[in-house]
Formats: sequence, C-alpha cells, structure tokens
Amino acid sequence: MSTESLNALNCSGIPQHRLVLKIGVPVMLLRNIDHSNGLCNGTRMQVRRLGDHIIECVILAGRNTGEVVFIPRMNMSPNNDTLPIGFTRRQFRVALCFAMTINKSQGQTLSTVGVYLPRPVFTHGQLYVALSRVSMHFGLKILSVDSNGKVSDHTINVVYREVFTGLLPIILP
Repeated sequence: MSTESLNALNCSGIPQHRLVLKIGVPVMLLRNIDHSNGLCNGTRMQVRRLGDHIIECVILAGRNTGEVVFIPRMNMSPNNDTLPIGFTRRQFRVALCFAMTINKSQGQTLSTVGVYLPRPVFTHGQLYVALSRVSMHFGLKILSVDSNGKVSDHTINVVYREVFTGLLPIILP
C-alpha cells in the first residue's frame, strides 16, 4: 500500500494524518495519558508552544485548570479489523476542539455553552448532560431546528420534560 493511501486512511480514535496547529488554538486530548495530572480522554487544552516532538498546553477545564502540561508524540495503531493491513502512526494524541459532542462534553464545566440540536436528542440523559455543562444559566444558548430545517423554540426531551422549565428566555429564536 502506498504512503499516500496510508495517509488518506481515517480511523476512529486516531487523528488525521496531517494535524495543523497554531499557538492559542483549543485542542482535545484523544487518549488517557496521565490521569493523576488531568490528562484524560476529552480534556480540553489551549496550545501555548509547538515543538517537533512535544506540544506545551494549558488545561482549560476541570480540577487541573490553568496547569501547564506537555503532550508528546506517541505511537498510535488503529484497532479496526476491516483494514487490509496493520499500521502505526507516530503523532500527537490531540484534535482541534472548537466544538465537541455531548458525549465528549460529559465531565466538563464551562462558562459558556452553545447547544445545537438539528434533531431531538434521543439517548437517555444526553439532553441533561448537554444542558448541565454550563456553570450559570445565562451562559447557555440553545439552537433547535425542526424537521423542515427552520429554527424552533422547542425540542423533544425523551427523558424529562421539566429540564426546560424556566429556560424559554434563553432559547435562541
């Protein structure tokens, strides 16, 4: 298999072959590196300095907020049995993180949260997780879209309808 073909493969849990970062960009850790120092899967950080073999970041959320950490390049191999060959990439275990999924946001506490709902949340507890990431209610913005693609002032909450009680003034029109 050619180098270009290997570089074009995108596997779950492994960053793309080419990672372009700049100082100040938010990134998310893709694997657990050092749990005791807050370097867990999903940890949000901001890049402070870039090196060939290491990235200096500051942790943005959690009990280690503000702590400076170093992320080294590491070997990563996909565990996908459908690939015709096995391979290893030596790269940083981070991905750009301007936004994150509801599942990845679990455990985060943020001052501002924007929730985009292009369709109703159907998994048990996901809507609660999405809405409870924000520390103060005025930091929460919700954009709900109906089945016709038009902005809506409501969504279906399969688990608990009372979650929306008192939130109508902050739902985006």
